[in-house]
Amino acid sequence: MRAVVYKGPFEVAVEQVEDPRIQHPNDVIVRVTSTAICGSDLHMYEGRTAAEPGIVFGHENLGVIEQTGDGVTTLSRGDRVVMPFNVACGFCKNCTAGFTGFCLTVNPGFAGGAYGYVAMGPYVGGQAEYVRVPYADFNCLKLSEGTEKETDYVLLADIFPTGYHGNELADVRPGESVAVYGGGPVGLMAAYSAMLRGASKVFVVDRVTERLQKAEEIGAIPVDFTQGNPVEQIREQTAGQGTDKGIDAVGYQAQARGEDREEPATVLNSLVETVRPTGALGVPGLYVPRDPGGPDEQAKRGMLMVAIGRLFEKGLRMGTGQCNVKRYNRQLRDLIAEGRAQPSFVVSHELPLDQAPTAYEKFDKRIEGYTKVILHPHA
Repeated sequence: MRAVVYKGPFEVAVEQVEDPRIQHPNDVIVRVTSTAICGSDLHMYEGRTAAEPGIVFGHENLGVIEQTGDGVTTLSRGDRVVMPFNVACGFCKNCTAGFTGFCLTVNPGFAGGAYGYVAMGPYVGGQAEYVRVPYADFNCLKLSEGTEKETDYVLLADIFPTGYHGNELADVRPGESVAVYGGGPVGLMAAYSAMLRGASKVFVVDRVTERLQKAEEIGAIPVDFTQGNPVEQIREQTAGQGTDKGIDAVGYQAQARGEDREEPATVLNSLVETVRPTGALGVPGLYVPRDPGGPDEQAKRGMLMVAIGRLFEKGLRMGTGQCNVKRYNRQLRDLIAEGRAQPSFVVSHELPLDQAPTAYEKFDKRIEGYTKVILHPHA
């Protein structure tokens, strides 16, 4: 089958790789009809992880079941399904508590597994014509038949639940004000989710014009950090108090304001100043224990200069960690099905799989309006 294969920093190729096969009675094989390029994929694409050449990318996958293992009981050939990026067993201590992003079974020695991602287990990615889904009864979410709303539903694999998760981590409640740092797909989903939860005022901080325009289109207040300190801009619009809650949708590759260099802790520190005393921060943005491309030796070891004194002084709470997609995806699916949510507003391009190398390059450079790309392997 054809698949998107990592070749080295800033290079992917569409190549022939081995077809997936049933390896366990609980497996299914899915013919992938939609698979998204994620900002997390760009960390590997840029060589900012320990990913080795040869890995097949793709953890945001939707398709139709082609084959089922003998132990699968709730799924059938022909079912249309979307899979959480988390590979989870469903029965370990963390899974039964709802923490499927930290499954203790699927990736021995590490809490959590994922498709096509470095250090997240032996699960081949779905930017390919087919993908194997283990523990399929648990990991597959059934969808309605047909292709209606497919571009919305594929976002249930990661970014819509992850944006919602940022709100859960920050405990966003109706009537509260929220500052979201990062206007990429996850940041826009966090802002959108905040409004679904009843937030009174939502700010989105970024510097990319297309992202800020998208934020304004959904009713958020865009804040361009190249035009001045975002903390001050937000305080001016909140009677000097700051917001009730804040969400970091950027992570460790944050850019220093006014400079063409990275400053990994700048978003965290900006949020500490943006959020009012006794508020809360949600951090779904990715941070890693090792970053080969970090701007200094501490950053390369995942050690950042965070204003913990101010965090403590203000009595702020902070929640972190990757999204437990299963905790949210059924409810979010039903919001989409009933027309109450349409997350596909973030999608800028839908392309055949063969155009993946160009799509990666343009998405990485944030050019030509590339905000979120969906690949169609069988187009």
